[in-house]
Amino acid sequence: MSVEITYFVHGTTVDNERHISSGWQDAELSALGEEQAIKLEELTRNDTFDIVFCSDLKRAYNTAKQAWGERYEIIPDSRLRECNYGKLNGASSDIVEPMQEQECIEKSFPDGESYEDVKARIAEFLEFLKRNHDGKRVAIVGHKAPQLSLDVLLGGKSWEQALASDWRKTKSWQPGWKYFLT
Repeated sequence: MSVEITYFVHGTTVDNERHISSGWQDAELSALGEEQAIKLEELTRNDTFDIVFCSDLKRAYNTAKQAWGERYEIIPDSRLRECNYGKLNGASSDIVEPMQEQECIEKSFPDGESYEDVKARIAEFLEFLKRNHDGKRVAIVGHKAPQLSLDVLLGGKSWEQALASDWRKTKSWQPGWKYFLT
């Protein structure tokens, strides 16, 4: 058996619009983010999931709640959080984003964590899914670093490949990415 995961990213936040990397700092969905969550419900209306998880940060939880709160219980899980940028939570993306790719794959952000730390959290979450939800269709609403971790853990990519092909760079957003956990 396997777990079919459909990964969704949270809607646009006020921080995104201000070019701020929120990290573990809570950020509200912007008006555009609210519209995106409503549109996500429309785009996935014919999809069915056995369970819906999301990051416990407001932007992911509110996206999931807006999209599917009428259809599913939404289960927040801290393992699905964005990378903790430590002292740089809420800093300019001009500072944080280059560090994601150049320094902080293995080395932690100051007083924060590395992308490898995020990958370890996601690997733990995947083991949880395998033990408790084998054979199920799971929806997850989360962030950039957890999604890239899935690309590395389940997609067979290196960090460099995952970062280079990230939809945020290629402008290739879609309503959900499929992963299979066997």
